[in-house]
Amino acid sequence: MRTVLFGGSFDPPHIGHLFLAEELLKQLDYERIILVPAAEAPHKEPSGATTSAQRIEMLRSAVAEIDSLVVDDCEIRRGGTSYTVETIPVLLSQYDITGRLALVIGDDLIEGFQTWKDHELLVEMVDIVIAHRTFREKVAFSYQHVYLDNLLLPVSSSEIRARVREGKAYRHIVPESVFRYIEENMLYIQRDSD
Repeated sequence: MRTVLFGGSFDPPHIGHLFLAEELLKQLDYERIILVPAAEAPHKEPSGATTSAQRIEMLRSAVAEIDSLVVDDCEIRRGGTSYTVETIPVLLSQYDITGRLALVIGDDLIEGFQTWKDHELLVEMVDIVIAHRTFREKVAFSYQHVYLDNLLLPVSSSEIRARVREGKAYRHIVPESVFRYIEENMLYIQRDSD
């Protein structure tokens, strides 16, 4: 199957994640998206508000009825700092992938891409797909890539955590199962650790 790796903290997963996955499937004819929650993202402070198990449970519930979306917890099982270049061989060994595995990254990550571990090797291993996350225009990227013409949805996990903490509306920017999980487990009530 034509497959994309979609990594992130997913703390919590939200409609922006699901919509981006659908854009990849519809626009670029990918057949499967593997969502890989990071154990510890190297360029982002953890929220400290949830456990890895809670993030996995929310993500699995969010995609439970979507056959083309698969959750893989390999980075969480591996522990420590999550590096994409170490995750790719794991996925290649575990999944039947047609052609080259693709990696989707947001345009907000382009500026720091050269600081990623073994980024030169990484671009040799996968096809890079860039998604609009912050900018409506295409951002220059010095490696071969495809730019997704996706709708820019201004929603982020950090904003959702803040909205929950502040008692603001957030129900319809997360999947219903994620909303119920957050409410039942009283997540994000405490201030993020950052």
